[in-house]
Amino acid sequence: MNDITSGLGEAVRRVVTLDPDLVEITWLSLRVTLGATAIASLIGLPLGAWIAINRFRARRLVIAILNSLMGLPPVVVGLFVYVLFSRSGPLGVLGLLFTPTAMVIAQVIIITPIVASIAHQAIRDLWADYHDLLISLHASRWQRVQALLWDGRRALLTASLAGFGRAIGEVGAIMIVGGNIDHATRVLTTAIALETGKGNFDLALALGFVLIALAVAVNLAIHFGTRTERSSRW
Repeated sequence: MNDITSGLGEAVRRVVTLDPDLVEITWLSLRVTLGATAIASLIGLPLGAWIAINRFRARRLVIAILNSLMGLPPVVVGLFVYVLFSRSGPLGVLGLLFTPTAMVIAQVIIITPIVASIAHQAIRDLWADYHDLLISLHASRWQRVQALLWDGRRALLTASLAGFGRAIGEVGAIMIVGGNIDHATRVLTTAIALETGKGNFDLALALGFVLIALAVAVNLAIHFGTRTERSSRW
């Protein structure tokens, strides 16, 4: 209990004083996670919609694979990206290993199936309601995808938020591809792992409280900014 109390006090102190290390780590965490979420949403949302409205021979297999990829082991993804961008790897010439870019790539691979799978489920229900209307209007496949994405934007926001929540707490993959380098690739999750290993539980808990507050703040900002819930009068 004393560790939790002291950790909360340390978190408040660092936030109030705008501790430079905390600001740097938090900003990098936010930049990497939001970047990965944006890219995953640009890929996953249209992909989920396309699978929902199209019928093809291997459709069930694709859906099953997509759902299975939601449980990708992060450390395996990190290992794959590490090998891909290592000096002996096929993309080693790019020099992206141990950079925030490599961390974003790893997170995109992890959360894109989550975003696409949730989007597919949401669009599938909308497609059942709008199928006859869109067919009668002779809408092209891309126009159908656009219409369903727009009409289901509130439900699809949940898919992006699920991806963000998964990415903001990721540690295994980004530890491998980022290296947890101070002032370069150290984010909140890797800093927590480092400080816990060193026995600095006060600082680790402080970083943990900041991480939770950051995740909640982003979700609340999106919630109220997009008015995902409309007020009603009884």
